[in-house]
Amino acid sequence: MMERWPEGSAADPEAARERYDSGMGSVRKALRDVSRADVPTAHFGLGIVIVAGVIVSLLVGPVAGALVAGAFGGLFLVALVVMFIRGIRGLDAGRRAYLFAFGWANWV
Repeated sequence: MMERWPEGSAADPEAARERYDSGMGSVRKALRDVSRADVPTAHFGLGIVIVAGVIVSLLVGPVAGALVAGAFGGLFLVALVVMFIRGIRGLDAGRRAYLFAFGWANWV
């Protein structure tokens, strides 16, 4: 069966594939740039979690504050386990897990 191209019968499938790959590459690069977090941003996220935990502790109770801190601590530990499962070891695993758990402060 013949493939139908919007450009007609003179369409070049290879050129269309190159345009598609080029467009997808630029979109993926933009997404990587937007979602990239660095260590100072993660420090800021950790600070936000600490302040939020203290505020929740004062307003609701110490158990609720501990739950806030424990949730982010658990997220960090799960991310660290995933890094070890993926074969990433040492300080790089800790840095990546830290960026995953607290790098969201980039959007605050």
